[in-house]
Amino acid sequence: MTRTVVIDTHGMTRAEVIAIARDGAQVQISQSALDAMAHTRQHIEELAAGADPVYGISTGFGALATRHISVHDREQLQRSLIRSHAAGWGPPVEREVVRAMMTLRLKTLASGHTGVRPIVAQTMAALLNAGITPVVHEYGSLGCSGDLAPLSACALVLMGEGEVLGQDGLPTAAAAQLAVHGIEPVELQAKEGLALINGTDGMLGMLILACHDLQQLADTADVAAAMSVEALLGTDQVFRPELHGPLRPHPGQARSAARMFALLQGSQIVASHREGDDRVQDAYSLRCAPQVTGGLRDTIAHAELVADRELAAAIDNPVVLDDGTVTSNGNFHGAPIAYNLDFLAIPATDLASIAERRTDRLLDTKRSHGLPAFLADDPGVDSGLMIAQYTQAALVSECKRLAVPASVDSIPSSAMQEDHVSMGWHAGRKLRRVVDALAAVLGIELLAAARGIDLRTPLLPAPGTAAVLQLIRGQIDGPGPDRHLAPDMAMAAEIARAIPTAIAVKL
Repeated sequence: MTRTVVIDTHGMTRAEVIAIARDGAQVQISQSALDAMAHTRQHIEELAAGADPVYGISTGFGALATRHISVHDREQLQRSLIRSHAAGWGPPVEREVVRAMMTLRLKTLASGHTGVRPIVAQTMAALLNAGITPVVHEYGSLGCSGDLAPLSACALVLMGEGEVLGQDGLPTAAAAQLAVHGIEPVELQAKEGLALINGTDGMLGMLILACHDLQQLADTADVAAAMSVEALLGTDQVFRPELHGPLRPHPGQARSAARMFALLQGSQIVASHREGDDRVQDAYSLRCAPQVTGGLRDTIAHAELVADRELAAAIDNPVVLDDGTVTSNGNFHGAPIAYNLDFLAIPATDLASIAERRTDRLLDTKRSHGLPAFLADDPGVDSGLMIAQYTQAALVSECKRLAVPASVDSIPSSAMQEDHVSMGWHAGRKLRRVVDALAAVLGIELLAAARGIDLRTPLLPAPGTAAVLQLIRGQIDGPGPDRHLAPDMAMAAEIARAIPTAIAVKL
């Protein structure tokens, strides 16, 4: 049964945004939100009929705000705004990002603070419910004054213009798709064009999706690290709870350590070398896994706090206050979101880096404690996972490049009226690539660790890691002569994303 999310004046949750953006949940606007929009619209229409200049209603935009627009040109002003601002370039961005962006703009429209007519929000909801996805291009937002070009591409479709993604994933005319679904294009009136594009919705949508995905991958990282510890004959004692929460009270670290410790309980492999092992300590990539994964967890927690604050916001300029006053502001500046998009890329990259180090250790006979070179069936004839680690290293290197912050850059625009911008959209775009790379890197570690555990037979792994091994072996064959490795790696990346829900490790 398809879920329905009711959008009210009080905002949304991250889970609701993901349900609409990724899972196709239907949207319903509450009556109280429709009433709030109708109420504030009265103030806009009074101002639109007046002679006094009000930004976005009876003036131009950006550096052209000094131009007073006559009453009979004000509807054309809104249409011209959307057409001129739909100036993106590059490949289409992902469907889930566009749907998240539309959902978040609808959330703000429903707040009653933008002054649009209810029909504008209702038409946006109809597009989402029909699965109509505007073509939004990669480049065009500077993360300030809203995600202007991306949101304009969505607003253009509301007008029955522009392009949408067809069933085949290729661009097709928006007007035809609206007609198929019986959706009437909107004739924009005073302020409505500006209200549709002056928000941080693209940035925020990517932040919400990334937080969700990174939370899942942090869980997978605990599993992969525990399997590597087991395959490398490491110790589980460094993950004991009393070494973490009480001595270093970072909640993310304590959670990761507890998960790894629980995963390794009952392992014959770990127990086999508790006596007679002359190693004093494991390498950092094993011993310090909770500190690195936990650091990502705590960064996610902060980013989620920022996302929740933004979800409670009504971003527009000008905005309609509760007393009916229409006033300019700078809340469209994406700095708070941009910083966190950049911040997340740093620990995600470092997590990929430490996972690659564990994989390399599994493949090296000088450090793997008895495993065959590159985990190959017949080293020399077979290369095993040698080049899988090369690919891992390439992905980590790319992540390091992408971890350079976008938000420290700023290129002035609009004739220096908009002289400081956040570059938050760019931060979001590169973070999505880091997330994808991290999934692939963890997938390759899972491949290597699983093969290492298999090669420790007849010793049995812990029940927790054995469950993961069984999941992997249900999709990917175990050790043997070399075979085409790329499909195994692609499947492993999918498994890396699926492990938190497929394996019941509830800690």
